[in-house]
Amino acid sequence: MSISINSLKVEFSAKCLFDNISYIINPKDKIALVGKNGAGKSTMLKIIAGLQKPTSGSVALPRDTTIGYLPQHITVSDTSTVIDEVRSAFSHVDEMRSRLDEINRQLSTRTDYESDEYQQLIETMTSLTDRLSMEESENFEAEMEKTLIGLGFLRSDFNRPTAEFSGGWRMRIELAKILLRRPDVLLLDEPTNHLDIESIQWLENFLITKANAVMLVSHDRAFIDNVTNRTIEISLGKIYDYSVNYSKYLVLRQERLEQQMRAYQNQQKMIQDTEDFIERFRYKATKSVQVQSRIKQLAKIERIEVDEVDTSHLNLKFPPAPRSGDYPVIAENVGKAYGDHQVFDNATFTIKRGEKVAFVGKNGEGKSTLVKCIMGEIPFTGSLKIGHNVKIGYFAQNQATLLDGEITVFDTIDRVAIGDIRTKIRDILGAFMFGGEASDKKVKVLSGGEKTRLAMIRLLLEPVNLLILDEPTNHLDMKTKDILKQAIKDFNGTVIVVSHDREFLDGLVEKVYEFGGGQVKECLGGIYEFLEKKKLASLSELERNTVRPTAEAQARNNAANGGKKSGSDGPTTTNKADKPNEEPDGKASRKLSYAEQREHEKLVRKARKKVEEAEAEIARLEKEVADIEAILSAGNPPADIYDRHASTSKRLENAMSLWELASMELDEISR
Repeated sequence: MSISINSLKVEFSAKCLFDNISYIINPKDKIALVGKNGAGKSTMLKIIAGLQKPTSGSVALPRDTTIGYLPQHITVSDTSTVIDEVRSAFSHVDEMRSRLDEINRQLSTRTDYESDEYQQLIETMTSLTDRLSMEESENFEAEMEKTLIGLGFLRSDFNRPTAEFSGGWRMRIELAKILLRRPDVLLLDEPTNHLDIESIQWLENFLITKANAVMLVSHDRAFIDNVTNRTIEISLGKIYDYSVNYSKYLVLRQERLEQQMRAYQNQQKMIQDTEDFIERFRYKATKSVQVQSRIKQLAKIERIEVDEVDTSHLNLKFPPAPRSGDYPVIAENVGKAYGDHQVFDNATFTIKRGEKVAFVGKNGEGKSTLVKCIMGEIPFTGSLKIGHNVKIGYFAQNQATLLDGEITVFDTIDRVAIGDIRTKIRDILGAFMFGGEASDKKVKVLSGGEKTRLAMIRLLLEPVNLLILDEPTNHLDMKTKDILKQAIKDFNGTVIVVSHDREFLDGLVEKVYEFGGGQVKECLGGIYEFLEKKKLASLSELERNTVRPTAEAQARNNAANGGKKSGSDGPTTTNKADKPNEEPDGKASRKLSYAEQREHEKLVRKARKKVEEAEAEIARLEKEVADIEAILSAGNPPADIYDRHASTSKRLENAMSLWELASMELDEISR
């Protein structure tokens, strides 16, 4: 069952958001809806969901098509427990039963057996019976448990009132309800904003393996690349539709624009040559036939138009950081508890000047809480020293929602700006894409990304040397997020980033602090190195279990996890000397079957390939470092050579770490 969007047009005041847009959503399509903040992505989802009417055009939905819509912001009731709220996702089963009873009642009293209405009732009854049979064949309770745990809830949370949870966790409850209904089409507006890395990976797997058609808006490039197989870009009121994921779309889009420009330039040259010929020989009788022929030829030409490209972009550069002490943050045995609940304890770490670090972990494990401790907003135990001359710039997770919606964009900044900066407010707003009339808009009409940009301006009003950014990428479009990432990389101060966005953190941070189980653990290296080490830690935990899973059971687990590559995806074999790992009945683990041996060999080959690829990357980077050092030793080096040397050396260090991880993984699997 396909959904057809026909000649859609949407106007707000004098602005045209969409104009004559048409496309089809097919069953099993996984669509990334992309575009700049304010381009109309959320509006498009609302129109398809039936929550907003277009100015003109229509959305044609086949009969009985079900749609699940998750908005960016929701209003939820606080009258039930988590499990009862999620159980309401199956209320449609009761509705189907009632409708089926009503149809049976009508059929028992009607005698117009040959009429179209009677036949329609028969068809509806058949369809309902089939759908009801399918729904009732599933174990609702097991599905609810799997979904809630996948989204980060503990079993002990199931019977807690929803009123005890924050807005982000209530959004997860709503997402669980939508997923459990298994609608024909899922419309998800920024679903990863309130999820941690583990929950995002679970949602990825669910959408890939269990969902029907999906259309989603997300700023998380890794997430949409893994989930989607089609990209629709909204730009300047038009759409561009590509049957590939986001990364491939970027390449194809650039190629299309280049080809279009070449064709346009060639045609313009041909038109100019033709016009020159006509002008030159217009009054010569001997050339009149050729001139008339060229005039007709020119009239018939179908002019090539180059797609208008939205070139507006954020101009973001943090002010130079005043020099601080060598250690902006020193924590010793820091802990925080709310009543009997110990969020974390004994957190001990040091952040050096100029370091860029990430705080990661499941929601509720204390990332934002520790940030508040550093900011001095809440009391804590232990010692937390802020270094000499440290000036903190803080972007809170809910910063955008704290803005006053009733005042204008200009007034929002004018009220907090002081001194000479007030004379430059218009320039600053223009750099943040709030130029001209946009600065006079009321804040309440801005999109989520526009509000985030506005909140970000506050960080630029005075120089700081410690940036603390709590989920800064929520609601930002891809391009703006890339610009923010580059601005943070270029910033010469110290940065703490709280984020679940793998793509954003990759290449940005050199140290990761993991929050979980009441502890804060330090992990040197980037985000993907941290995730690799997490997989190895899971493997080590598996090795310590008293009963090891068979290869068949392990393969089933891998399939359930979507076949993701993992350091713990190999079958484990029992060494005769491993007495603690014997089966409960005292018998040694059985030998691997032929099929299990084949699977094990496959995993070993895969791990060995990762080692070889890592070794090749090390060799390539070592040569690159050697070439740069040769340039340095030759004298009169280019200005950027030192930056290139530092960057390449850092990449070589990361490659060595990845080689070490891959080697450990190969060793574990081989054993």
